[in-house]
Amino acid sequence: MKLRLPWGISLRIALAAVAVAFASLAIVGVGVWVIGGDTFRDLMLLHGETAEAAHEMFDEAVTRVLVLAAGIAVAVAVLLAALMGEALGRPLRAVGRAARRIADGDYRARAPRRGSPELVSVADSFNQMAEALEQQERVRREFVANAAHELRTPLTNLQGYLEALRDAVIEPDRQTFESLWEETDRLVRLSHSLDDLAHGDVSGGPSRSIPVDLREVIRSAVDLCRPAAQLAGLELSIDGPPTLTAHADPDRLTQILANLLNNAVRYTPRGGRINVRYEDRPDDVLVSVMNTGTQIPPVDLPHVFERFYRVDKSRDRARGGAGIGLAIVRQLVEAGGGRVGAESSARLTRFWFTLPRRFEAAV
Repeated sequence: MKLRLPWGISLRIALAAVAVAFASLAIVGVGVWVIGGDTFRDLMLLHGETAEAAHEMFDEAVTRVLVLAAGIAVAVAVLLAALMGEALGRPLRAVGRAARRIADGDYRARAPRRGSPELVSVADSFNQMAEALEQQERVRREFVANAAHELRTPLTNLQGYLEALRDAVIEPDRQTFESLWEETDRLVRLSHSLDDLAHGDVSGGPSRSIPVDLREVIRSAVDLCRPAAQLAGLELSIDGPPTLTAHADPDRLTQILANLLNNAVRYTPRGGRINVRYEDRPDDVLVSVMNTGTQIPPVDLPHVFERFYRVDKSRDRARGGAGIGLAIVRQLVEAGGGRVGAESSARLTRFWFTLPRRFEAAV
């Protein structure tokens, strides 16, 4: 198997080289025998030799040279073909070995960058593909592990409560049923979040991007979030011009704002403030959701939009977060042609996203 590829290349190159050598020798031989033979015989006759002697001298000298030249040409062609085939085959064999390692599950395999520029380009393309596969495999494993972890906690709690009820260890009072309802609600919210995340992956873009009154959409989202904010003892406010038009899918824009506001409510300490600010810029519209509270560590800030990523695992679990909301925000914003980002200082955390100012920017 290892020798099939290089020797196949060598054989093809050798056959092509031999064919070229024989074609060249045939052309030269025809010219020598047809034209050179007559000229040689005429010259020998002028010098007093017989025709038979001239013919024998010609055959002996020219034929011997042509046969020797043909042998040398074939040997050189085969040697060059073998060298060239090996030079081509070695990098290709390395790519083949790396491909087999990846097929066996070793996504760290890489092809060496050596050979001609074309072979180096093939190796670079292969390595780029291998790196993408390794990244996807890492994300898949993290996703499965985190999803299993998120499901395990409420299911374990439910199992414990149900076993205790079955064995009459605890009484089926209102507090028990509320605890069961909270764990069930957490599972429902997690399934809905996973549904939204999968929908964002498949859709590939907004279903309908239309001009929307941004202040009105923000006001509606804030009003929906206000009861939860009041229950948590938080102050909600909006800053921005009286009217501002942006292009977005209204339903998805509402979901983006709801996720950011719910995230802010979850992590703003009692007595804190949440402010939604929007502003017009030359090329887009900037929307910011800011809240007072604990600073997000700089090492965690670049990862807050990743799936299932949590800055404080125990705090998120206690407050019911699954680390999916911000990932959904990024997917929906980027599907609409915008960008997302986050900033955090000792007293203020800010999540922002942009919306296209004109319809063409969202296409």
